[in-house]
Amino acid sequence: MKVTTALNLGLYVVTDRALARGRSHQEVAAAAFAGGANVVQLRDKTLEARELCEVALEIQPLAARAGALLIINDRVDVALAVGADGVHVGQDDLPAAWARRLLGPEKVLGVSVENGAQAEQAEADGADYVAIGPIYEARGTKADAGPPVGLRAIAEVRRHTRLPVVAIGGIRPESVAEVVGAGADALAIVSAVVAADDVEAAARDLKRRIDEARVAAPRSS
Repeated sequence: MKVTTALNLGLYVVTDRALARGRSHQEVAAAAFAGGANVVQLRDKTLEARELCEVALEIQPLAARAGALLIINDRVDVALAVGADGVHVGQDDLPAAWARRLLGPEKVLGVSVENGAQAEQAEADGADYVAIGPIYEARGTKADAGPPVGLRAIAEVRRHTRLPVVAIGGIRPESVAEVVGAGADALAIVSAVVAADDVEAAARDLKRRIDEARVAAPRSS
């Protein structure tokens, strides 16, 4: 497993073609990296494995040039096939311990959790970071996201794990400071970047806000 304190996940952009206003995953990723994104997660449950691999193969060199990470949602096979930096799995996906076994020790493994107990289990299973959400109501992004869990959920997960905590769901520029202040090490953003008029500018603004919030409430990652 990677040394988790070395992971700087900061601005974590999740792609979504339905929100991208006609832009491709590749276009969104390129603009997000140009704006300073630390991570782009390729998420598209409508693509077949071959198509997903083709998209990921175009994004991976963009991530490498930016000194950032490409994470594949759910698909360990795709991540391994294209040499992506890692995989993110949910509670209903391939179990984290199995994903770690397939990925080996060098790839990044993220796990979505709903509470502190799941965060502890994810850490024991070899995760490099955990994600909690939706923090706020997340309209039009993830159909199965569920009701908002609020800022207190970040603090609960923070108490149960040493891993970086990524907050996701309905996060807007004006809420960055309070999310970081609640204990989030990184912010996973979908619509506020992907659906923006100018993806690069939106990413740059969010990255600046995250960096400023970290100075005010420094975290371990």
